Amino acid sequence: MTYSIRNKTEKRLCLSLLAAAILWFYMFSPWTAGYTNFWITMSCSGLILSTFVFFWSKDTFENIAKGITFRQLIGGFAIAALMWGVFWIGDKMSSWLFDFARPQVDNIYNMKEGLPLWSIALLLCFIIGPAEEIFWRGYAQKTLNQLFTPFISFIITLLVYTFIHIWSFNFMLIMAAMVAGAVWGFLYWIRPNWLPALVLSHAIWDCCTFVVFPI
Repeated sequence: MTYSIRNKTEKRLCLSLLAAAILWFYMFSPWTAGYTNFWITMSCSGLILSTFVFFWSKDTFENIAKGITFRQLIGGFAIAALMWGVFWIGDKMSSWLFDFARPQVDNIYNMKEGLPLWSIALLLCFIIGPAEEIFWRGYAQKTLNQLFTPFISFIITLLVYTFIHIWSFNFMLIMAAMVAGAVWGFLYWIRPNWLPALVLSHAIWDCCTFVVFPI
């Protein structure tokens, strides 16, 4: 990669990550949260980040569309089921260890107010879940792979994804972001061609965890 191309790539990546940080601050900080409906804001944030990907890494969408196979579909459902099981166990263990754990988890579920559950499920399945995976793995981690080793790219993506949730001041949400980001990021690290399965798994896991089978 020549210096000029690398420089442009770095600037675009930094700009998109800054945008994500601002959007997550607006959604979760106690000073700004609540001024708009959380799910509408989250959906708009996903669309904004996906727009960056569309213009700066259009091949991400092409690779997802071309990579959808029966194996990827099965993989997506399997990853989502595994993730749900991990979070179910984590919830029970954290509730046993920490008195604050369950109340903080309940605060996360209280965000379901404001829209009918069916509309939240549709937003999670078709906008929020896919958009997050398209941006964080399909663009951020993939682009970092061009600048650093895959392991370093995985760590940077994980740290950024985890710490943009810090404005919620909700320890359980921050830990949930870290665990989810670690699983999806690790799978992308070892198998980048699994991106379609990761996108599907994120959509299914979001919908199941928040609406269909709450933990």
